[in-house]
Amino acid sequence: MPTIGVLALQGDFIEHEAALRNLGVEAHQVRSAAELRGLDGLIIPGGESTTFCRLLEDFNLYSPVGAFVRSGAPVWGTCAGMIVLARTAHGLTYPTLEALDVEVDRNAYGRQVDSFEADIEVPTFGATPYHAIFIRAPVILSIGAGVEVLASCQRREGEQAKPVAVRQGSLLATSFHPELTPDKRFHQYFLDIVNSSRTTIGAK
Repeated sequence: MPTIGVLALQGDFIEHEAALRNLGVEAHQVRSAAELRGLDGLIIPGGESTTFCRLLEDFNLYSPVGAFVRSGAPVWGTCAGMIVLARTAHGLTYPTLEALDVEVDRNAYGRQVDSFEADIEVPTFGATPYHAIFIRAPVILSIGAGVEVLASCQRREGEQAKPVAVRQGSLLATSFHPELTPDKRFHQYFLDIVNSSRTTIGAK
């Protein structure tokens, strides 16, 4: 059974931890470089992206988390976590990890009062839509050639649908908050990436 870390500086880390444990997976809160050791995967949760990055700096975690990501270990960023992973994040005064080849605009869907929910199609999950919760969500403006779009969302009729869930190798990112719904398909999808990575590493 894999061991998953949840970066526990700010945001929805407790909800992610509960979702993982509900799936029978060992989950650990991470607040130091030492707590990254021995993990099979890491979740960077949603929260307030500027505060989150300031805490990464205060806890001296920029370099260790960046090294963990560059090691090829599976990492999933949700909402603010997507911003932290992105190659470029407009409106963010802190550096990102520049790991995921996407360009994002933080809070582009609006302020807290503009939060919304939507049923989105995720072909990987089959015919049943996924009910997604968007809270001050980032918008993906562009993606690199190696990034796969797993789901898009059209908020209003007439608007162009925008990518809201993407994958690049062992990296997963969602604009919304899967930890806030009872539907754990995205958590299971991440665990499948983790298990596949462990199998590949073990075969070497």
